[in-house]
Amino acid sequence: MKIISAKEAAALVKDGDSVMMGGFLGCGTAHKCVDALLASNIQNLTLIGNDTAMADFSYGKLIVSRQVKNVIATHIGTNKETGRLMSEGELNVTLVPQGTLAERIRAGGYGLGGVLVTTGLGTDVQKGKEVIKVDGKEYLLEKPLRANVAMIYATYADKYGNLAFDGTTRNFNVVMAMAADIVIVEVEELLDEPLNPNHVIIPGVVVDYIVENKKEK
Repeated sequence: MKIISAKEAAALVKDGDSVMMGGFLGCGTAHKCVDALLASNIQNLTLIGNDTAMADFSYGKLIVSRQVKNVIATHIGTNKETGRLMSEGELNVTLVPQGTLAERIRAGGYGLGGVLVTTGLGTDVQKGKEVIKVDGKEYLLEKPLRANVAMIYATYADKYGNLAFDGTTRNFNVVMAMAADIVIVEVEELLDEPLNPNHVIIPGVVVDYIVENKKEK
């Protein structure tokens, strides 16, 4: 498992890439990696995450810096800059119901052709999507979602890349770890001993790089 700096992690992201960011309003997010992206010249990103956090916190700062061109998220209300840029036509925003977003990412990670949901049937969410009947009941086909890079967070990692979490910080990080070409994890604590297999939430086989959070403070 290769251990890199946050700056090296940001260098793995290219202009125009899609980037998955784990967490919920900044809880469980790779903050050092976000700051490294801010310090770079990377532009035209597609940000995939639960939300756009706040204008002065977490990956919401990437909205303010205009490094993001497209957003796929479940809500944007806590970051006024997202709404302003969207209204002015400078930012493309696709809002997805929260459960549907998680399932689309999971489908992308597991090689599924999509998921069938009833959320959004008969609403604007349905526009442009295929409706499939199963046993006489209608569902929307929601297609799988993958990214070039996932920047995720974990509380603990061992040197094999196995990951574990405290509390709710695992939000979206687990599904995103399976759904990107490059998976970078920022960890609070890198353990000398292997994690107890019973505590492993994300197996090291899907992790490409580790960024140590504490060493870069």
